[in-house]
This record gives sequence, structure tokens and C-alpha cells, in this order.
Amino acid sequence: MPSHYAGNAQQGAALDAYIKLWRAAHLVEAGANRHLADYDLTTSQFAVLEAVYHLGPLSQRQLGHKILRSSGNLTMVIDNLEKAGLVRRERNITDRRVMNVTLEQAGRTLIERVLPPHVAGIVDVFAGLSESELAQLATLTRKLGLSLSGVTG
Repeated sequence: MPSHYAGNAQQGAALDAYIKLWRAAHLVEAGANRHLADYDLTTSQFAVLEAVYHLGPLSQRQLGHKILRSSGNLTMVIDNLEKAGLVRRERNITDRRVMNVTLEQAGRTLIERVLPPHVAGIVDVFAGLSESELAQLATLTRKLGLSLSGVTG
């Protein structure tokens, strides 16, 4: 549904792109993460497990930056993962004020079981686009993200 805002052409184009991007992003997220409920995981819990699995132990601040979550939300997510025996908090050796989040073996086993269907779900979500369209989408969304973060390149 296009915007009905009675602005100039630039405003109309920006609003139209925003609406389409917002709707597509929500559908992509829902489609790609639908299977997580089968594993009793929220999107945020999966994101923490996946980040620590691929990057190794991370501080809560690093995790928040990586998965785009606030520290308040992340504290609860990590608490729940820790209660489930999937992660543990450990003091950083070089800065004792920092707690790193590390995978427990149960967390590693779970993420290794969840990743293949997760990747398959993402492939399914983007099945309507050709390889060149996927590359174009990746380029444009990266450009948009970098411009919003103040990074060039």
C-alpha cells in the first residue's frame, strides 16, 4: 500500500520505499525465524547463541551491538539462556569488570541442530529473488545501513 502523504516527489519516494522495506523486513524475519519456536527459542536467544557460536565469547555490550538489542533486554535473554544451561557468564581475564558470555556444550549442541533449518528457512524466504537480485538487495541494504550508521564505504 503506497503512502497517501501529500508531500513532494522525494518525500513520496522515501515513504514508499520505507513502507515496502518495513513490511518486507517483518515478513522476512517472521519467515526466517518461524522454526525457532520448535526449539523453544526466541529470536533474541537464537541471535545470542549464533553470535557466540560463530565469534566466540563476547561481552554483553559486544552482543548487544552485534545483534541490535538493548542491554536491558539482553540481560533477561542471557539470564534465561543461562538458566537453561545453554550459556555461562565468565569474568574477562583482562578486564574483571566485564562478563563474557560463553557457550555451554548444551548450547553448542542446540545451535548446531538449529542452524541447518534456519539457513534453509532463509533460503526459502529469498527464493523469489534471483542471484543478481539478491546481490543488488545486499548492496542496497548495506549502503543504507552504512549511511545511517555514519560509516562510509
